[in-house]
Amino acid sequence: MIWLVLPLVVVFAVLAYLAGRGQAQRRAAALSGGEKAHSRPQQHGYYALIWVAVPALVVTILAGVFSGPIAHNLMASGAPEAVQQLEPFRREAFLNDARLTGQGQRAFQVWQGELGQVMPQEAARSARIHQTLTWGGVIGAVLAAVMGGLFAWTQIRPTLRARNRVEGWIGGLLFACSAVAILTTVGIVFSLLWDALRFFQFVPVTDFLFGTQWSPQIAIRADQVGSSGAFGAVPLFAGTFLIMLIAMVVAAPVGLFSAIYLSEYASAVSRGVVKPVLEILAGVPTVVYGFFAALTVGPAFREFFNGLGAMLVGGPMDGLGQYLLLVQNQMALVAGAVMGIMLIPFVSSLSDDIINAVPQSLRDGSYAMGATKSETVKRVLLPAALPGIAGALLLAMSRAIGETMIVTMAAGLAANLTLNPLDTVTTVTVQIVTLLTGDQEFDSPKTLAAFGLGLTLFLVTLLLNIVAQRIVQTYREQYD
Repeated sequence: MIWLVLPLVVVFAVLAYLAGRGQAQRRAAALSGGEKAHSRPQQHGYYALIWVAVPALVVTILAGVFSGPIAHNLMASGAPEAVQQLEPFRREAFLNDARLTGQGQRAFQVWQGELGQVMPQEAARSARIHQTLTWGGVIGAVLAAVMGGLFAWTQIRPTLRARNRVEGWIGGLLFACSAVAILTTVGIVFSLLWDALRFFQFVPVTDFLFGTQWSPQIAIRADQVGSSGAFGAVPLFAGTFLIMLIAMVVAAPVGLFSAIYLSEYASAVSRGVVKPVLEILAGVPTVVYGFFAALTVGPAFREFFNGLGAMLVGGPMDGLGQYLLLVQNQMALVAGAVMGIMLIPFVSSLSDDIINAVPQSLRDGSYAMGATKSETVKRVLLPAALPGIAGALLLAMSRAIGETMIVTMAAGLAANLTLNPLDTVTTVTVQIVTLLTGDQEFDSPKTLAAFGLGLTLFLVTLLLNIVAQRIVQTYREQYD
């Protein structure tokens, strides 16, 4: 319906703008010499355009939202007796197939017997209902546009504060756009909190936060054995922290030093070549990094550690050598190292912009006092840019915490409680994806555990943001 209404709304809005502007010009020309119109004719045109477009779009949106439920209720209430007697699931499937058939699409299944006989009639009835609701929405939108245009036409006069009212509409639109972010955040928190509280009704909070065993398997049947489930999330937190730490050890120094070089040492030609090439890393999909980790970095690390273990076997460090011989492709070190490479452009680009934003007067003052370029970078630029650099590192850290594909392909799915970078580990985000993959029943602790993990990750990230903001404010005060 939107593709039918939108062209009409655009045409009516343009006509309303032209008519409103012309009406304002005619009435302004009729004023006596001492009188003056409050707003320009264009503002009256925009005023008329708004009163035509906004009501029509509101009616269109409401029709699009409620036409589906209305059509479903009409189909269900007028269905034949044979359809009414079906189980709820099969009745919904039949009505959906009737809707698809009425729209000229292929039904999901072939209905036999009496249901097959009434399917053509129900499909035709569904098509009629859909067509009626569509044309009803179109007519309602047109009527709303016409009524809004008539109202605006009666309001246009030289004393109308059209500019103020148009600016008021614009301010309301900007407020609505800003409120979307707030409402989205509230919705995310509410959805996480609601299902997380349902999960904590099955599993105590203390067992979840401090338990050291993670095996979210539950019994499907009453006689099934060995699937009571263990929901201790400490191994997941440890794996997330370990991979994030390895990634930041790689990304933070390389990205920061790259930014310092590009900002202070590189020539214009070098900067024009190095910076775009470095930022290409930001456009590489994470699944490509996962392939790179699984097919290149993982085997290379395994051969390195296996070779090192072969050298140590039979000597004083025979135990370590035997362990290194068992190292496999999937390990936390591989995931963290590749993730660190992925995060380099985030740290480098943001840090480069922050360092370039430091006033040139600070550099000139440092050079005037005899400081070298390296001393200026270390004692002036980095302290002055510390709040922005901290923000860049925080962004990279949040990206590392939320990464899933690289961890799945390079670190495995084993929930091991270890800080050894050569072991297989898993993270919170990987387990969330694993728990919600496929057809799940949202009344079981196994599925609801994903929301418990999501809420915990949300709170931890929020706490990190608060702490980082306090640190940034503390250092920023020294340079205000």
